[in-house]
Amino acid sequence: MADSHMEEDLTLETPPKEVFIAPSINHDLLLTGASYTHFSEVPPTLLPTPNDDLKLPSIPGPPCALGVDEAGRGPVLGPMVYGLFYLPLPLSDPLLRETHHFDDSKVLTPLVRSNLMEALCTPETDLYTQCGWAVEVMSARDIGANMMKPSATYNLNAQAMDATIALIQGVFERGVNVKEIFIDTIGNPQTYQRKLEKIFPTAQVTVAKKADSLFPCVSAASVCAKVTRDVALEVLYESYVEPKRAIEEDEEMGESEEDGEATWGSGYPSDARCTNWLKRNMDPVFGWGSECRFSWGTAKDMLDRKDAAARVEWPVNGDEETTRMTDYFSAEKEQDVDELGSWFGHSVGTEVF
Repeated sequence: MADSHMEEDLTLETPPKEVFIAPSINHDLLLTGASYTHFSEVPPTLLPTPNDDLKLPSIPGPPCALGVDEAGRGPVLGPMVYGLFYLPLPLSDPLLRETHHFDDSKVLTPLVRSNLMEALCTPETDLYTQCGWAVEVMSARDIGANMMKPSATYNLNAQAMDATIALIQGVFERGVNVKEIFIDTIGNPQTYQRKLEKIFPTAQVTVAKKADSLFPCVSAASVCAKVTRDVALEVLYESYVEPKRAIEEDEEMGESEEDGEATWGSGYPSDARCTNWLKRNMDPVFGWGSECRFSWGTAKDMLDRKDAAARVEWPVNGDEETTRMTDYFSAEKEQDVDELGSWFGHSVGTEVF
């Protein structure tokens, strides 16, 4: 029973072959391994209204609920994506839960998630005209580099917290009147909530476990995050597949990379397709590309296996016969020499005459 449940989870986590390409997908940045942020346009109905009396501040827009959730925290392949979603408070339940049936993205099928995201990005729909969203795409390269810093390690929880805060601040800066914030917890909910309450004192903050199942705006945020990660993972995979297609297009092909176990699947270490792909595609010197989180135990263990990766030995002491860089800055050779003043020679005393 447990095996069948795991297979079902991996199926829901695996990117579908056909999925809506959201505007949050930046091919160039994904392929270079860079992290980036995308904000949708704020619906005009949610923006502040200029006051007739120019001396007075603008009239705030309707009070809004805002939710934050992530997708891809555990995979060894691909980015972790933080999603944010906001809409007027009175619409949270009727629009999201009752009309569009938003739920935790992990229990929705890939097709349902894709259709919801497409509706959110299609002009004239109720979701497009009443709601806003944003994502922070945290690349595998940056996650791993931050976690493997030789000093002052920047762990995943700290990275996630900073991404959450930056997304919320971005919505405030765009003039949205956020009054309630709901977040799926990282670690201890009370500690996390107290920190956010200090940063955003004008809003009521709720941090809870399983918030993506409890609060519709968090459910919608999880869909934005998951659909963005699904497509991002597919873009990264295509960067491996396309060159092989170009080479093999005129040859008779056997098993395709896209068939069955040959793909990298969901990117989770528990997915056999992912671990098998990592084993088959590991470079002995560089390991893998920017799609891999080298700080994950899965990647470390594969690189540490005997004869799996090239052994690199860094010399402790340099060659003694080689001139050291510090020799060029030594003050022992010429001390207190006025190079410009001695250009035309040295001054002499009166005794010469």
